[in-house]
Amino acid sequence: MSIKTSDNRLRTTFIFRRPRTTFLVILGLILVMVLNKKSQPSLLTPAIISDAIPSPETFNDGLPLPKIITFDLDYTLWPFWVDTHVTPPLKAKDNNTRSVDRWGESFTFYPDVPSILLSAKSTTPPLTLATASRTSAPDIAVSLLKQLHLPSASEAGASSKASSKRAYDIFDYIQIFPGDKKTHFARIQKQSGVSYDEMLFFDDERRNKNVESLGVVFWEVPSGVTRAEVDRGVREWRKRKGREGKET
Repeated sequence: MSIKTSDNRLRTTFIFRRPRTTFLVILGLILVMVLNKKSQPSLLTPAIISDAIPSPETFNDGLPLPKIITFDLDYTLWPFWVDTHVTPPLKAKDNNTRSVDRWGESFTFYPDVPSILLSAKSTTPPLTLATASRTSAPDIAVSLLKQLHLPSASEAGASSKASSKRAYDIFDYIQIFPGDKKTHFARIQKQSGVSYDEMLFFDDERRNKNVESLGVVFWEVPSGVTRAEVDRGVREWRKRKGREGKET
């Protein structure tokens, strides 16, 4: 044991006496951190709507919109994996703008998400929203959606829970279970009766692009949903469906 300990100490001293070796070690550690950026949830302040986060431009420009907009959950609406980062039980905090797990870790939406979801329901007619997640912890995902509320811009500073809406209730269709996303969309299509051609899907994982074989338009959001990404996705849907002009 003493030989091993001594040898390890000597090796450590040897490494850090050589500037080039030290530089390479540090560089390697930095690369590992960058490549594993999703290994830990991002720490964000509670996602509260404000005038600084307006609704997506495409929601109000008078041009056609998909009949159903669907969102993935993990690293799409929120910056973490439910099945690896969250440990129940969960408890809502700060007027339900965030949720805290057993270890005191805080979880909430990406900043633009509450505004996007609420503004989708403010269009005429309101947009139909769905979520399609393949997490292996559907119960935790549902709990988070029920605990996280969406305060309106005028109510962001209100203290009453009655002044907000549960994220869970904003979705018309909820499909959360492990498996191929095509199965999720088959269920959404069956329940809604809406054609796949009228659907737009936001997801951070490129493998889920396979839903396009059904006719759904897929838009990848590698850094999560933002107002700008929603606009880009909607415009791509219009372009592919040949619906870039006003319709009567």
